Amino acid sequence: MPIVLEGLKRLEYRGYDSAGVAFFGERGIEVRRCSGKIQELVSLLDAENPTSHTTIGHTRWATHGRPSEENAHPHRSNGIVLVHNGIIENYLPLKKSLQERGYVFSSETDTEVLCHLIEYYSRQYPLEEALREALKEVKGSYALAVIREDEPGKIVGVRKDSPLVVGVGNGEYFVASDISAFLSYSRDVIFLNDGEMAILTANGIKVCGIEGELLDKEIQTVSWNPSMAEKGGFKHFMLKEIYEQPRAIADTLRGRLNPERGDVYLEEFGIDEETVKGIRKIFIVACGTSFHAALIGKYMIENIARIPVETDIASEFRYRSPLVTQSDLMIVITQSGETADTLAAQREAKKLGASVLSICNVVGSTSSREADSVFYTHSGPEIGVASTKAFTTQIVALFLFAIIAGRVRGILPEETARDFVRELLTLPGKVEDALKADASIKTIAKEYCKASDFLYLGRGICYPVALEGALKLKEISYIHAEGYPAGEMKHGPIALIDEELPVVVFAPTDSLHDKIASNIQEVRSRGGKIITLTDQEDDQACAFSDRCIRVPQTNEYLTAVLMAVPAQLLAYHIGVFRGCDVDQPRNLAKSVTVE
Repeated sequence: MPIVLEGLKRLEYRGYDSAGVAFFGERGIEVRRCSGKIQELVSLLDAENPTSHTTIGHTRWATHGRPSEENAHPHRSNGIVLVHNGIIENYLPLKKSLQERGYVFSSETDTEVLCHLIEYYSRQYPLEEALREALKEVKGSYALAVIREDEPGKIVGVRKDSPLVVGVGNGEYFVASDISAFLSYSRDVIFLNDGEMAILTANGIKVCGIEGELLDKEIQTVSWNPSMAEKGGFKHFMLKEIYEQPRAIADTLRGRLNPERGDVYLEEFGIDEETVKGIRKIFIVACGTSFHAALIGKYMIENIARIPVETDIASEFRYRSPLVTQSDLMIVITQSGETADTLAAQREAKKLGASVLSICNVVGSTSSREADSVFYTHSGPEIGVASTKAFTTQIVALFLFAIIAGRVRGILPEETARDFVRELLTLPGKVEDALKADASIKTIAKEYCKASDFLYLGRGICYPVALEGALKLKEISYIHAEGYPAGEMKHGPIALIDEELPVVVFAPTDSLHDKIASNIQEVRSRGGKIITLTDQEDDQACAFSDRCIRVPQTNEYLTAVLMAVPAQLLAYHIGVFRGCDVDQPRNLAKSVTVE
């Protein structure tokens, strides 16, 4: 038991809202759970002082159902007990089917559906086979650790699109979502791939394919220390989270698209068609990085759905007597769901009669509870103070809303919507490709890390990306940076340009590309050092630049995501070269809960 509790504490950095354990005791499998911190679970167990040779534990970051004891893991169905990371996309039809078979649900989670389904098959099969049969019906992602009351001394782990690793100790074996959970006890590990199942007993470990075929897996020895393991081998959480963006975007999209029809499932936004058809105007409010996502969202929604959009910094919204009506929709964007200024704006809009949609990452947060509807980005815990993956998943969420609003209102043609959906499905892979420029970006960062000022220029949808790039650099490196529309350069910023000023220019392939190329030549003629981000291979913009960073091509809307990634990496590496604390910059907090 102490080993499992220590492992859970090692995973605290990932964020969680509840915790629990299940263990073989004198009366069979016993489950202890609580909402809140691990220490509350420890206090609960201290009173009993249980001992067990087979234990599973879990810390939960809510994705279905509010944070509470009944929604905490482990979940139980008669003799089957399990813990689960991931999202079961088709849990609603599975739940209905199980209810028709007589199963009663005590939680709001998708995990309990999986638990009952495995129990159903366990009436006919041993644990491993019951798992295989159950998982044939499941769509989604999962990393599971399962125990069965009449098979003591056995843990079965299986994964699909969610990490799971096995630890090999001296007479003891571990399975966890993260190496850091057991690194104090073993550095010898087996990395499971999708569709692989590990059976752990006192006699050893067996790894099988999902069809039951035995696999010969290599035991690898890792050199990480526990601190490195928490960061997945990355030097900082910020860099880890930049690299998590392909997975985070995939999780935001999971189960929400119909590629054949070119549709986004409207129910994922919790809004009905009549509400969408009746929207007069949309107000998008947010703070900091989320406000830059809001500006991108305005561009998307107005172009695709033809709905007028106003964007407001949340701290300004309620002090300007906004003209809000009952036919309006407010979209609030907040990673934490607890930002004080955003909550105040949200409450003001509701008071004025508007409907509120919250785009949020944290299930059960204040914003999500108080909104009329909520769209969870499912990007996972973000530990670094400077937002990275939360930003790009917010952009994706707004693009999804623009598509469905355009379809419902009869503005967006079906074929165009299909093209959008197909391009969304390629986005995680394209972000992975954009990350391949990391080494060259690091070289550029080293060259310019001693600059005292930066200027970021963009047009159209890349103007907010320029604002975000400048904000990231300010936050992470403490260098003064300004983001400007490139067309405004002659109206003031051009006076700053000299041989000492690096100018970062976003130059995607769009209708404004020739104009941004002209801006680059204007900067060059005044001696500015030009760093261009583009999606073109052979391009005049790069021909007039000192340094060029290339990203994959996509449509004019999603280019904002791909351009944001190198801007994040540039800020990160400059901050590191300057010796800054990139995970916790001075004077900043992850969630600003005061006005």
